[in-house]
Amino acid sequence: MRASHPTRPHLAALVIGCLLLLPGLGLLLGGAGLGITYAVGRDSAGYFSGSLPSLRSATPAITAEDVAVRTGQDVPAWAFDRLGIDVRLTARSTDNGKAVFIGVADAQRVDAYLGGVAHDEVVDITDPFSRGQRAAVLRTVSGGSSVAPPSSQTFWAATADGSGQQELTWHVSGGRWAVVLMNADGSPGVDLAATMGVRADFLIPLALVMLGAGLVLTGLAVALIIRGASGWRAGSGYAAYPPPAYPPPANPEQAAQPGAAAYAVGGPGASTPATWGASTRAISPVRLDARLDEPLSRWLWLLKWLLVIPHLVVLAFLWVAFGVVTVVAFFAILVTGQYPRGLFEFNLGVLRWSWRVSYYANGAFGTDRYPPFSLGTEPDYPATLDIAYPERLSRGLVLVKWWLLAIPHYIIVGLIVGGGWAWNRARDGGAHLESFGWGLLGLLVLVAGLSLLFADRYPRALFDLVIGLNRWVYRVAAYAALMTDVYPPFQLDEGGSETPMPPQPPPP
Repeated sequence: MRASHPTRPHLAALVIGCLLLLPGLGLLLGGAGLGITYAVGRDSAGYFSGSLPSLRSATPAITAEDVAVRTGQDVPAWAFDRLGIDVRLTARSTDNGKAVFIGVADAQRVDAYLGGVAHDEVVDITDPFSRGQRAAVLRTVSGGSSVAPPSSQTFWAATADGSGQQELTWHVSGGRWAVVLMNADGSPGVDLAATMGVRADFLIPLALVMLGAGLVLTGLAVALIIRGASGWRAGSGYAAYPPPAYPPPANPEQAAQPGAAAYAVGGPGASTPATWGASTRAISPVRLDARLDEPLSRWLWLLKWLLVIPHLVVLAFLWVAFGVVTVVAFFAILVTGQYPRGLFEFNLGVLRWSWRVSYYANGAFGTDRYPPFSLGTEPDYPATLDIAYPERLSRGLVLVKWWLLAIPHYIIVGLIVGGGWAWNRARDGGAHLESFGWGLLGLLVLVAGLSLLFADRYPRALFDLVIGLNRWVYRVAAYAALMTDVYPPFQLDEGGSETPMPPQPPPP
């Protein structure tokens, strides 16, 4: 059966839905994270606080601009008043209990006060994960060593001074501001332990706005994706479950197997599972077939990764829609025991498209025919994929099969296709991310490419093994995507042709 192409409204709905989904999920996750952080990350006074690295300077003062928030002279004060941002600074001397001074003032007034006086400016605080130890990066301004006591100045917007730990709170307003840390008498040699906290009243309203906008965008995106996916009513080349009939076997070996005659005429009851049990190949609702499309170019495989970029761009959107459709199908199966047919055909189309691109490019190098931009069956292409549509699916199994039951297969698929990552300890005591990009399938396909390049042939045994590994991957993908309840066999069925699944009654 030929695939019907989607109407323009369905295609537009799918594209717009995919574009809206990512920002919608981003807003949802960001709003949820912000709300949780606000709820559990504050102290009893409502501040998000943390300690600063030790501040040491041989000069009379340490200064810092843009503390906690970056303000500008062109930002009106009422904007920060509406945001409700407060900064809390604490400091104590680590040098025999000297009296300390903390002050916040207009940066120009601070520059005038410390003009000609040596002082250090905090320009950065190093990241402990990248440089091993958290520390303040200071820039020294040369000058004299004497300055008038800071408490004698009248330009401060907020101050705190004295022995022991001092605390300063300041409501942030628009302008260019600077924080000054000194000994109370203005003497050189500043050695302080400090903390900083920020209280922002606008975070909860912001989190609620992000959650609301995220819900609206995500809901709209899901609705559009479902609308778009429902427009693909591609007829499966593989019979429904239970199937009314099957096509004849693809090769003489299958025709010679027990039960092949009943298989050729088809129909429920024409063969039984016991009869088909004599087959040496696994029986699966997933049928992946491939034909080695010889002769193959010696060198074209070197460029195929570049030639399939247009397909990869389209598939990036289609796989976003695939994930959304799978989630919707999960709830549909949980409630009704059925996978909506239109959604099933769409996800099957995405798998077909992916298989054709993979077969052409880095998944097999099995053909030089450029894959079509289609979700349909495309029976003339040398790589095909079909999945028997299940009339009924288990409501209970859908809760566990995609994550718990499939774990053994996920491990095997990880070895086949490669990928994955792990945190490992570095020699300097830190941690670094280590990725694993090559799998067994990729290495075998590379060997096939080198064989084409130097020997102008694709070894048949290697081709059969490559297709068998791909068949394993797609069986697991169909099971994990809830498209079948038949557990993927732990069996490597090599070769290009597939044994279809015999007629069976639907699960109760």
